[in-house]
Amino acid sequence: MRRNFHDVREPLVMIVPMIDIMLFLLVFFMLSTMYMVNASTVQVSLPQAASAQQDTRPHIVSITVTEDGKVLFDRDDEPTHELTSRVKEQLNSDPDTVFVVRGDKKADYQFVVGVFDALKEAGTRHVSIATETGGV
Repeated sequence: MRRNFHDVREPLVMIVPMIDIMLFLLVFFMLSTMYMVNASTVQVSLPQAASAQQDTRPHIVSITVTEDGKVLFDRDDEPTHELTSRVKEQLNSDPDTVFVVRGDKKADYQFVVGVFDALKEAGTRHVSIATETGGV
């Protein structure tokens, strides 16, 4: 008499795909909550108080050098020779201003260097360079 023995396979719980989905959901909900908090704020006129804390976030000014060499100071077209005086005006109103230089990768390098010269001549202390993440 012949017996038929089959391998009895036990059901497997695939944990790796479940972990992938859980991490994806975690990141999704974290990002969506951050955007919901910013979107749900209503503009109101706040009352004044003597013990209120100052907003300590620095003012950020973007200086952009376009592909054709135009210099934009916070989206305003600014001649390069007037950039130093404009930066000095900004520093007089807020000495802790952070200047972010955004040079187009196809822009002539001399224009970007000119922006850095103007920033140094104006006496800036906080300068940052904007880049994209990715390859070289």
